[in-house]
Amino acid sequence: MDSDPVSAESVKKIFSDCDDFFLRRIKIGLDTSIPAYVCWIDGVVSEGDVSEDVIRPLTESGRLSGVKSSREALRLIRQGAVWRAAAQTRADLRELARDLTCGHAAVILESIQTAVTFEVKSTQARQVSEASIEKSVKGPRAAFVETLRVNTALVRRRLQTPKLKLKEATVGRQSGTLVTLLYMEGIADPHRVQALQQKLDAIDLDGVLSSGDLEPYLIDRPRSPFPQMVHTERPDKLAAGLLEGRIGLLCDGLPVGFLLPGTLPLLMQAPEDRADHHLLASGQTLLRWAALILALTLPALYTAVATWHQEMLPAKLLESIARAEQAVPFAPGTVMLLLLISFELLQEAGLRLPAQVGQTVSIIGALLVGEAAVSAKLASPIAIIIVAMAGIAGYNVPNQELGAILRFLRLGLVLLAILAGIPGITAGLAMLIWYLCTLENEGVAYLYPLVDSKNGAVFRTLLRKPQWKYKFRDPAFARRNRRRQK
Repeated sequence: MDSDPVSAESVKKIFSDCDDFFLRRIKIGLDTSIPAYVCWIDGVVSEGDVSEDVIRPLTESGRLSGVKSSREALRLIRQGAVWRAAAQTRADLRELARDLTCGHAAVILESIQTAVTFEVKSTQARQVSEASIEKSVKGPRAAFVETLRVNTALVRRRLQTPKLKLKEATVGRQSGTLVTLLYMEGIADPHRVQALQQKLDAIDLDGVLSSGDLEPYLIDRPRSPFPQMVHTERPDKLAAGLLEGRIGLLCDGLPVGFLLPGTLPLLMQAPEDRADHHLLASGQTLLRWAALILALTLPALYTAVATWHQEMLPAKLLESIARAEQAVPFAPGTVMLLLLISFELLQEAGLRLPAQVGQTVSIIGALLVGEAAVSAKLASPIAIIIVAMAGIAGYNVPNQELGAILRFLRLGLVLLAILAGIPGITAGLAMLIWYLCTLENEGVAYLYPLVDSKNGAVFRTLLRKPQWKYKFRDPAFARRNRRRQK
């Protein structure tokens, strides 16, 4: 491709067997002897814009009728003879092919082996709509879409300053996906920005079709199951992260934004926290952390107490549990594992089926299975209540990836409870905390600021102060311009 000249035949050769590729021969100014070719890919471009803004000005009588050479025509086209804002001159065949696949129409002047490409992308794309996962009551409701330029515009509407910088990179040998790095100049750490830019440039794979194709190359511990890039479908959350000094990432074709470096406390934050009163936001944050602990440990604690440590329960509660478990032929640990696995299967079925059918299957399936299990004496009502409470608590975790990891971890803790009771749970939690303490991304600890040596780190994580008390940005993310307000 590199050795062939820019011509109509070479472009036709590249797009051979592509029935959506169109090539049309025209005459510049109609009454001149200067031939040219206009080519485009149907569906990727707007044919109306190609006709009105490219072909019509080139062939309109009187506009370019006095042109004597292809070089003069090229000069006039560059100066505005064609009614499109974005234009690029291409003498390289690879760049020309790249422009055509990205939504450009090309005017090829064969005599000088040069083409001019005009951006005429099709506007047939999903419109900006309300966020489906990160819902808001008082905050903004717009969500990212699959079009990169729409997403960058959504962020710029919230940060209307030239200090918001965007750096683009093309990733994917075959997909040629545009990935944009966003950061606030003067706030974000420039060394961190440079390191992420180098990681993007070093990615070498066929295509970027999902976040999983991109994420392992940008985080420090790709083998870790814990999410280290924060995913969000809301432009306001991405903008808030940029103002803190984090670095954002937008990928063409993906309706989500990414924030780096990701930390566990950030995963536990909801965008609605900024819209609520600081006391209400603090209460909600405490509730979410309590839900995380319950979702992780409640089934294991019940299994350990019912199997090994019955003396820890009050007499009446122990009597109630013993009466319920007496008719069940399985051990409490076995019942708990079966119920947790059944819960995961029902949830997975609800996600994979169409929305209306999925909700019906999840609700009716849970009711029928639970009722049938109790009636058949296969599970006790208390065990079903424990699994239901753990499931509901898990849904309070704002990040879906973190919630999925919690569900698998609680299965492991139940196994430890079956084997060793509360000492097994304690050992498992100690290993989990130790592992989380070893994680870091771009020089920031995964548990930051919970592991900060300064006083009040826990309170800074769990409690929200009034807005006027946030005078400075966190030094772990903003190395420069740390002042937020007077």
